[in-house]
Amino acid sequence: MRRAKISIIGAGNTGAACAVWAASKELGDIVLIDIADGVAKGKALDLYQSAPIERFDCNIQGGSDYSLIEGSEIVVITAGIPRKPGMSRDDLIKTNMGIVSSVAEKVAQFAPEAVIIVLSNPLDAMVYTAWKASGFPAHRVLGQAGCLDVARFRAFLSMELGCSVEDIQALLLGGHGDDMVPLPRFTSVHGIPIDQLLSKEKIDACVQRAKVGGGEIVQLMGTSAYYAPASGVIQMAEAIIKDKKRILPCAAYCEQEYNVAPGAKGDGYFVGVPCVLGKGGMEKIVEAKLDASESALLAESVQHVKDLVAVVKKLAAEKNEQGAVMFPKLV
Repeated sequence: MRRAKISIIGAGNTGAACAVWAASKELGDIVLIDIADGVAKGKALDLYQSAPIERFDCNIQGGSDYSLIEGSEIVVITAGIPRKPGMSRDDLIKTNMGIVSSVAEKVAQFAPEAVIIVLSNPLDAMVYTAWKASGFPAHRVLGQAGCLDVARFRAFLSMELGCSVEDIQALLLGGHGDDMVPLPRFTSVHGIPIDQLLSKEKIDACVQRAKVGGGEIVQLMGTSAYYAPASGVIQMAEAIIKDKKRILPCAAYCEQEYNVAPGAKGDGYFVGVPCVLGKGGMEKIVEAKLDASESALLAESVQHVKDLVAVVKKLAAEKNEQGAVMFPKLV
């Protein structure tokens, strides 16, 4: 039986962690692509040499040649730079939109039937960039942030409760980090509402820690997280490859859904919402009935996403005036 194929663009910490999680679940053959040809080849070879010990069967390749991704069901984009001290948000977007748009165009060339999962930051703006640059239908372009944020929230609740993380269910909407919209009303422990088990103060503290979870890790080790973000990506990839129809929080294309951009007609935004993931990518957005305060928080988060996309469009327009060839689709 033919195995699925997962290609990962960017062989840094996060990309390599994606490869490890995918191999451990034996989801399919794996390709690591990086501008540093030797790094991609070396990490692929290193991981493959663990196969006899960990007992997984899949081919693992690495390199800088995008023709290696041909036939991929999933392409994960982790490429891009982290925000550095003194770097403005616009500077980060300008650099990473160039990287992500170039990558997305190559994905469209070599793996035109793939589902793209974006992990590059700023996440909401980079998903939009990948969508426009690839020309893919919106249901085949997704961003990973919600799976990570929910996992962090569940982990912190588990620490507070002293129970298994497996028994905690939670939901968060909106943008990544400070822009996320907590929904304790939809959070439970084996069906028991969380507010029956923890005080509002402790729930709020877990929410706040989830919001700044990435920053906490940066302070501890001087670099961005990679195990948990990569795990979130592979959770999404597994749902798609196995056609599991799982409902997972993802940055997905929205127009009238959650009143993100009613009447947009093809010019909506990628916002963190619960989605059904299956063989076709994002198959359905699940709309929870929000109360007035939750709706207001989500509207604020959506506005931040729109602000980020406005920067992408502005920078793309400036590049086009300078004769750039890779940005016309972004305006």
